[in-house]
This record gives sequence, C-alpha cells and structure tokens, in this order.
Amino acid sequence: MGIKGRHWAWPVAPVALALLAATGCDGTPKARPEPTAPSASGAPSASGARSVARVCAKPPAGPAKAPAGAVTVDPAVAGDLAAKTKSSPANTTFWLRPGKHRLKQDRYAQVVPKKGNTYLGAPGAVLDGHKTNQYAFSGAADDVTISHLTVQGFVAPHDEGVVNHDSADGWVIEHSTIQNNSGAGLMAGARQQVRANCLRDNGQYGMNAYKGGGPLTDLVVEGNEIVGNNTGDWERRRSGCGCTGGVKFWAVDGADIRGNWVHDNRGTGLWADTNNNDFRIEDNVLEANDGAALIYETSYNAVIRNNTIRRNNWVEGRRYADRGDDFPFATVYLSESGGEARVRARTDKIEVYGNLFENNWSGITLWENADRFCNSPANTSSGDCTLLVKDIDRCDAPAIADAPLYADCRWKTQRVDIHDNRFVLDKSVVDCTVKCDRMAVLANYGTYPDWSPYQGERVAEAITLEQHNRWHDNVYVGAWKFVAHDPSRVLDFGQWRGMPYRQDAGSTLDPRVGG
Repeated sequence: MGIKGRHWAWPVAPVALALLAATGCDGTPKARPEPTAPSASGAPSASGARSVARVCAKPPAGPAKAPAGAVTVDPAVAGDLAAKTKSSPANTTFWLRPGKHRLKQDRYAQVVPKKGNTYLGAPGAVLDGHKTNQYAFSGAADDVTISHLTVQGFVAPHDEGVVNHDSADGWVIEHSTIQNNSGAGLMAGARQQVRANCLRDNGQYGMNAYKGGGPLTDLVVEGNEIVGNNTGDWERRRSGCGCTGGVKFWAVDGADIRGNWVHDNRGTGLWADTNNNDFRIEDNVLEANDGAALIYETSYNAVIRNNTIRRNNWVEGRRYADRGDDFPFATVYLSESGGEARVRARTDKIEVYGNLFENNWSGITLWENADRFCNSPANTSSGDCTLLVKDIDRCDAPAIADAPLYADCRWKTQRVDIHDNRFVLDKSVVDCTVKCDRMAVLANYGTYPDWSPYQGERVAEAITLEQHNRWHDNVYVGAWKFVAHDPSRVLDFGQWRGMPYRQDAGSTLDPRVGG
C-alpha cells in the first residue's frame, strides 16, 4: 500500500467487505471560531481553564540577522537553498533572508539536508513550492532542525509528506508554518519533536507519523495549532480510506501529544491507527473537528487526560444519524484498543480522566469488530497482526481456536478506565434530537469468515462484561443515554449502573443543562 493511508474502522458489514464511508463535510467552508468564554454550565473552556496554542494568528518571528557562522540564503536566486545545502558540510546553519524562496522548476527539486543541519527563517522567510515541487526537505540525514520558516505550496502525492519526506530520525520542527500543501505537511521519524508550529490547510494531513520499516519511537507533538487539514476531502474521494485528519499516527511506540489546539479539521482531529503504543494525550484543546476528536484504533496502552474536547463530530455524526445508522458514532472512539501488560509502556491500560467533554456529538465509544482479527479477510489492517503475534500465519484454523492464539490474534478493547471526566450536552447547541447523546461499549455479532472462532455474541459479551472496561466517578450534565453489548441495547442511567453492566459507580447525572 506504500505510505500508510488506508482503512476505516467504524463497524463493517459482517460478510461484505465494503467499508463505511466517512466523508469530511458538505463542501461548505466553516468559519473558525475563536475559543469562547466559560459556558453557562460552569465548565472550563478553551479560553478559560485551559489555554490554546494560537500559533497561526501570530507566528513568532525568526532572527532578523544571520547567526554567527551561518550560511545566508538569497531568495532572489532560485535553488539557492538546495545548492548551498549540497555544497556545505554537515552541521551547517542556514539563514534564509526575508522573502519568498524557490527551488528549481522541477517537480523533484528538493532540499536534502546533511546530518545536524539547521534551517532558520528570518522574519517573512517563505519556502514556496509554487504548486510545482513535490517535496521541501527530504533524505535520510538525522538531527535536522527547521525553525521560524513558512513552507507552502508543495504538491506531495497522496500519503506522502512535504517536510521530512523520508521520515528521518531526530528532526526538530519548531515555530514554523506549514500550510497549503498537498499530501501531508510533514512526516515523522523516531525522536522527532514538533513544537509550536502552525500546521494549516494541508490537503490530507497536518502530519503523517509513519516510518516505513520502523521503528518510530519517542515522538513529541507539543504546543502546535493543527487546523483546517484535509482540504482535499479524501474520505469523500476514496470512500473508507481512513486516510485523513489533523494528525495520523501509525505504529508509533511512545508519543507525548500535549498542549496542542486541534480544531476545524475536515475529518478526525487526532487518529492513532494500527499498533501504536504508550501514548500520553494531555492538556490539548480538541474542538470543532468534523469527525471524532480522537480515534485510538488497534493500539495499546495510553493515558488521555486533562483535555478540553468540544463541538466535535457534528458533521460526520449527523450524517450517519440522518441516514438512519444507529451505531453510536462518538467524539472519542476506542476501537479494538486496550491495555496490555505484555507490551512495554508507561501504563498497562487505557486511562481516560480529567477531561471536559462539552457539546460533542456523543461521548466515548468502546468498540470491537468481532470479524476483525489477524489473518481475517475482514481485517481492514490487512497484512498486520497484533504486537503479541509475530507470524500472522499462525492465526489460522484450527490453532486460533485455542489458547494463547484465541486471545492474542485479535486486538482487544480491554482494561479501559474512564473516570473523573465531565460530560456536558446541550442538544439545542448541537442542534440534534436523537443519536448525539450516547456513551457506549459494544461489538457486532461475529459471522465471518466461516473458520472464525469469534462467531456469535462471544466478542460482545467479552467487551461488555469480561474485559475490565469501566466507567466511574464521572459527572454527566444533560440527557445522556448509554449503549451496551450491541446497538439495540439503549439504556438509561439506572440501567447502565445496574446489573449486569454495573457501570459508572460514584458518578452523577443531572439532565438539566446548567445544573
């Protein structure tokens, strides 16, 4: 499949392998609201208890003079940056003068840094691909720094990126604006630090964190504004591709995602997909994304805490409701993901706590597709297996029906601990009457393939009652409903707390908004 960019994870039909479409929006540009004051409910907001990373409105200026020993790059000379990079040794600092810098008029013209190079933009320095060049910075050199530079107008192919195109390790991208490019604004390598940038209006992703052959470890994404990405509306163009959003993470082992403002992206805000592990997602403001604020899919071990999550999933959630789909499409979607002590991480569970959820389309859904497992034709992560089974061919009949493969050949939503969150829902704000008010833990009825040991209600029973998924000590404001086992079991708060589910011990629900 090349660079990762595939498969959607909402439930699939048991036999037919067609994936559900997840279109971004109706094509009408949305205004980008400034964070508002605390709501009438008294809940903290983006401009209240938690500040946002307003990077795009006023990016910090770079150095007005060249640092001592730096090579000066002239915007009047096309290709000057690439040529001087090639002729200079490793560990050189380049200072780009104010103005619009261009590469040669060749789609493959690009800057290929050497190890330890630093690229500093003066105030007003822009590297522009003029809708001709595919890549800005590429190559395998480690420990490159790009700072205070605007990178725009590049036309990377689908699933590829403009900055750090080849996912080299140890790069630092900071105080830069990466905007109006095709494909992904940037790729990621191991030990990459992405700090205080504006990742805006890129055609597919703000960042595509994927490294072919891996491993992609120890990623930091901190203090960025990630806004308006997926301008190409790829989910509509390639139905079910699962290839869009603010940031997509693939097989990242160890990530700190903190202090970012992720908003108004067409599709999902943050999406971790396939064998990610050991994520800390904290102190972010995730708001007004067309799809879910966060998807954590076929992955392991995460802490999701102290985030402000609001006004997400209005476009995609409404679209599914309008067509009569009763699946609880949520603003935080944990799909076949859970805690696993055998996979080394800073935690051995998925813990969701201390977050404010305000006026999203539904809340948290825990989901497993009973037909999705290693070696199943219904596995949309085709060719991948869990982190517990190295040889995917072992996951076949008859061995898969017995321990340990019965447990280890499927990604499981287990050991999820959801506590001390505040969930506020005013349906008049969301402009909905039904299907925007769900909290859920469920699976489908297993049917496929015919040799599957997970047929029937086995997975639904396991995720609901046996895999240690627990809500407790939360505060609910508004008319919330709860779904357990399968989409048809819609419960009130009392039923949700009673036998056999026994969820939300110590929690409270006030149906009056503002109560």
